[in-house]
Amino acid sequence: MAGHEIPEPADRKQVADPLSDLQAAEESCHSCDPAFQHGVVVGFDGSTSSERALAYAIGMACRSGSGLIIVHVANRLPTTVWAGCEPPVFVDVPDHRTEVLGLELACADYLSEVPWILVERGGDICHELEEVGREYSADAIVVGSTHGIVGRIFGSVAGRLARRAQRPVIVIP
Repeated sequence: MAGHEIPEPADRKQVADPLSDLQAAEESCHSCDPAFQHGVVVGFDGSTSSERALAYAIGMACRSGSGLIIVHVANRLPTTVWAGCEPPVFVDVPDHRTEVLGLELACADYLSEVPWILVERGGDICHELEEVGREYSADAIVVGSTHGIVGRIFGSVAGRLARRAQRPVIVIP
């Protein structure tokens, strides 16, 4: 049967394509909207201190002519609360506050001056704010200060972020 070829089935799909995997990885790294590159990242949870941080970040974004990346980090609870186990394992808790915050922000008049987006993340607040800042090549990260006993015992987000961040961190009192 020399010279005879067996035709490939029309519905056959290639299992792995190294070029498409490389292209997908590049697209995921650069999937951020270019309009928000070099913008201002602000942590927002609806508290009074985060509202002050948001107000400052809006002004900063307006003055610099850049976009505003508002980040809400969903809650994480240690599983030791549920199961009494010893290892520090964390569970992401569904947080519907992001939807509520998004609706409130969409209706706010003070955000009409600047282009903005709301990004939801889950995990450690400091890590997620710095990660979003890295993804968007942010010029600065703005956070509100922590008041109260919880911040004194566990350390404030602002203090931990200022120690570890690779970009300027502005803490609003």
